[in-house]
Amino acid sequence: MSDADPRPTQEQLDRYAEQFNQSQTLRLFGARVSFPHGEKVVVTLPEVRPEHRGGLGTAAVNGGIISALFDYAIGCTPALLDPTRRAATMQLSTSFERPLRGDTVRAEATIDSVGTSTLFASARMYDAQGQVCARCQGVVKLSRMKWASGESPAVN
Repeated sequence: MSDADPRPTQEQLDRYAEQFNQSQTLRLFGARVSFPHGEKVVVTLPEVRPEHRGGLGTAAVNGGIISALFDYAIGCTPALLDPTRRAATMQLSTSFERPLRGDTVRAEATIDSVGTSTLFASARMYDAQGQVCARCQGVVKLSRMKWASGESPAVN
């Protein structure tokens, strides 16, 4: 996407998030996706449940859950450019800095750079006190294909 290409409107991104949040996976997982001010992707886990916690009796959020939330956040960054095109996460590199404790979790992802068919993004994971507990860098494959319906959930 060049600088001359228009970015999606906040309304388009909000509708995209609404449809994405209705997916069975996100509903069962308990996570929510949003695009505040059309500048970043935010994935929240508003209620950390027992099945989100780590093994061996720890109260910290399990690393697999953190990785899944990063996949959602990084994987949704292409919608900031064009919510009508399909995309797929190709690679994630995660660093765990401290145990993620508490009852809520928030991941924020932004686009670092964009090529013709790949996008590079980075994300941070925050605990309920706003401390960074993990970081992630990812690569997303950008497809020329539209959504199966011929449009994304964000476009009528």
